[in-house]
Amino acid sequence: MAVPALSAAPAPLDRRGLVERFSGRAPRYTSYPTAVQFTEAVDAGVYRGWLAALPAAEAVSLYVHLPFCARLCWYCGCNTRAVNRPEPVSRYVDGLIDELALLEAALPARLPARALHLGGGTPNLLSRDDMSRLFEALRRVFQFPPALEVAAELDPAVLTREWVLAAAHHGLNRASLGVQDLSPAVQRAVNRIEPFEVVARAAGWLREVGVRSLNLDLMYGLPRQTQADVLTTLRQVLTLRPERLALFGYAHVPWMKSHQQLIDEALLPGPAERLDQSEAAAELLAVEGYVRIGLDHFALPTDDLAIAQRVGRLHRNFQGYTTDGADTLIGLGASAIGRLPQGFIQNQGRELAWRQAVAAGDLPVARGVALTDDDRFRGEIIERLMCDLAVDLAAVCARHARPYQDLAPALADLAPLLEDGLVVLVDQRLGVTQDGRPVVRSVCAAFDRYLDGAAGRHAKAL
Repeated sequence: MAVPALSAAPAPLDRRGLVERFSGRAPRYTSYPTAVQFTEAVDAGVYRGWLAALPAAEAVSLYVHLPFCARLCWYCGCNTRAVNRPEPVSRYVDGLIDELALLEAALPARLPARALHLGGGTPNLLSRDDMSRLFEALRRVFQFPPALEVAAELDPAVLTREWVLAAAHHGLNRASLGVQDLSPAVQRAVNRIEPFEVVARAAGWLREVGVRSLNLDLMYGLPRQTQADVLTTLRQVLTLRPERLALFGYAHVPWMKSHQQLIDEALLPGPAERLDQSEAAAELLAVEGYVRIGLDHFALPTDDLAIAQRVGRLHRNFQGYTTDGADTLIGLGASAIGRLPQGFIQNQGRELAWRQAVAAGDLPVARGVALTDDDRFRGEIIERLMCDLAVDLAAVCARHARPYQDLAPALADLAPLLEDGLVVLVDQRLGVTQDGRPVVRSVCAAFDRYLDGAAGRHAKAL
């Protein structure tokens, strides 16, 4: 069962003080170790050995990355590029099929699939023929049970009813629509024009084919965005009654994503205003009956995500919060990240390098990291904090045969947050209070033994 978040004992810190003290840089902790720690020491040969060691009957999850969009949104942090012709996408599917053949040769058997996630980029740029070719290749390498969860990230502006019907034929039953913000001024500031009617039309098509869980991606902290914009957008999309919403804080990292240099930094909301936007949205969603999930997700109480949180089975991976508890996630495509019991791997990030590796008959691995016992120990603490906002430290220590004293440096780092009532420690159970929820990434950072030299490579924690 999940450890409940504990109540604050001291008087709550004012919001502006919270921002000023704890808005340092920290990872989003979609993995531990984070991708910053990946190195070339984990190569195709290492990956091949990890694949061969997988249990032949154990279900795995699949992630397919499609790095193409019809437009380049200036806020985007994904590995993608804009295309206006179908040929590059079709050639990319050729490469995915070849990569699947390489995987088939490396795997011990035709493993059962537990879930399939199409991400990007914009997966709905796949033509119906290319979609059929891709799914045929996936089914050849992996067993697809009738109840397989098939999810896709979709751009409403280029979605068609014909594409939705084709995807439903291949099993699509979960979908995520990118909305971000519906204010025309904000949309112009990030190069993403998308009226609400376009989003509503897309949601209607997905409902028609029986998509049972619809997620809408929203953002705060965008240029020209105000608290009123965030709330107005929310009130509009709530008329669609999505099962889930994600409310991400815009991560301004122009040193990593050069197109973000097109955004005028003077137009970005400051840390205090970002916090106001986030908390106002959370309050409205609570009134509307949504359960807050971890840092930035919300779900109806009947949705699988909310149920998983209630019973302590919520997980976090590179797609965010998930009910998927598979030990193995196999990533396909340029820049795709996979996780196996032994560690993480990431494919070549540049499409050309990925394509060349596949053409040469080699798994297109660029880098990765092998997990140590210490990584698994700290990773469990960080995942439970990110998912449950609380963790039984004594129980985790016992499971990993580690003395509680090993956590003394991390707990010392948390002293300022303990003093301010952002976290509490009772009977070796660490809980993040409601005041501390916005800085949960900073709480996790105390347990991250790699962070000191890499903090500057991450976005602000608030």
